[in-house]
Amino acid sequence: MKEINFSSTALEFNSTEELNKTYQKLLKAAKDAAKMAYAPYSNFKVGAAVLLDNGKIITGNNQENAAYPSGLCAERVAVFAAFSQYPEAIAKAIAITAISENYNIDTPVTPCGACRQVLAEYEYKSGEDIQVILSGQTGKILIIKNIKTLLPFVFDPSKLKKISKKKK
Repeated sequence: MKEINFSSTALEFNSTEELNKTYQKLLKAAKDAAKMAYAPYSNFKVGAAVLLDNGKIITGNNQENAAYPSGLCAERVAVFAAFSQYPEAIAKAIAITAISENYNIDTPVTPCGACRQVLAEYEYKSGEDIQVILSGQTGKILIIKNIKTLLPFVFDPSKLKKISKKKK
């Protein structure tokens, strides 16, 4: 047996003003998207903004539903919207944040496992890193260099084998 260790690193910023202008704009777009989230059950409103290589910023927010599995996370809403509109674009970065009227979210929010897997697919597809900017309503901001850092044991398309049809 051999133990394998994985570690993650992130850049930590004390305020939005420390970010470059592009990431400030991207994070603001995510915060604006969070304000429009449909989250009547959890009141945990998440916003995401994807920066594409063509300069476009596409936003999304969480959409809850009384039949809980029927909702969708902000990250997937944003990513699916981005690549349905710009299928040949490459994602350069995604900003994710959350707000609540019930309490202050003072730590950076992270994407769920399903969202990490979806983001990893687009990172794999393009062959380029997607930087991840994470924040809460207040507090520190984290920048992580790529999705693989968030999901080290990613399931990628190279794991799939083509199944040939049997010849008749």
